[in-house]
Amino acid sequence: MKSVHYNVSGLVNSESRTKLNNSLGKLDGVNKVCVDVARGSVEVKFNEPATPEAIVDCICNTGYSIE
Repeated sequence: MKSVHYNVSGLVNSESRTKLNNSLGKLDGVNKVCVDVARGSVEVKFNEPATPEAIVDCICNTGYSIE
């Protein structure tokens, strides 16, 4: 299993966490999503067919940006 970690701007409350968890959870291959609102970070554990690029695209399409 692979893992990626990103600093994400725009995470402000539990609604942000839920929104991002739900979006990333829909990607095929994503196994676990940990959103830390206090630190503004997201860690994703995944297998194929998910890719780091698809994860970044999903985060950005959900309305957040990678720092």
